[in-house]
Amino acid sequence: MTITHEDELNGLKEIGRIVANTMHGMARAMEPGMKTRELDDIGRALLDLEGAVSAPEQLYDFPGATCISVNEEIAHGIPSERVIGAGDLVNIDVSASKNGFFADTGATFRVGTVKPSLDRLCKDGKRAMEIGIRQVGSNRPLAGIGKAVGRFASDHGYTLIQNLASHGVGRSLHEYPSEIATWPTRREKRRMNKGLVLTVEPFLSTGGLWAAERDDEWTLYSEPAAPVVQFEHTVVTTDRVPIVVTLPD
Repeated sequence: MTITHEDELNGLKEIGRIVANTMHGMARAMEPGMKTRELDDIGRALLDLEGAVSAPEQLYDFPGATCISVNEEIAHGIPSERVIGAGDLVNIDVSASKNGFFADTGATFRVGTVKPSLDRLCKDGKRAMEIGIRQVGSNRPLAGIGKAVGRFASDHGYTLIQNLASHGVGRSLHEYPSEIATWPTRREKRRMNKGLVLTVEPFLSTGGLWAAERDDEWTLYSEPAAPVVQFEHTVVTTDRVPIVVTLPD
């Protein structure tokens, strides 16, 4: 989607605020002993309260209102009877629509105290996203996002999952420009136009390179097996600083 009118930006900001508030509300409610299905129920209630519709359910018949991935699950985790424990890493990914506008956000949260290496990975995962967002601007190369994130990852001894990409968003959950690499690539020649709406969502790891499915056709796991974190915002390209729409109240 390309923003051309102020009312479009306002609509995008509204759903961006909703998904951000939902994700952070779920994170505040999360505690050891809670099932991921219970956490998803909280997310669904928060979306319903705002008149928003879960995008993965609406578009892909995903078996949950939100994606909740615990530890070895790195993305698209199905809410279930799995019990969240102290020391876990839990990724919450919330995408939804309202009045024809879509926004997408995600973050990895620590449950209580985690190992120092995992705490550092979470902090650096957020930094990697912020570095990627700083590359967003009118007429700038899309490849600049992955180039900058890749340099950060390499300099700090991390790897990046190289088949989970950022994407365009706005009038649908996934739209042009599709498959925006958050790792270095020479094949990407596209540039960002002013008003372009996209996600920035690198998957930073201590050794993982690829995401692979197993049994349920949804949940993704790292190959090679390694801890992975993801942080995601929906942003709008401008001539100056990009507009981050997935910010909570």
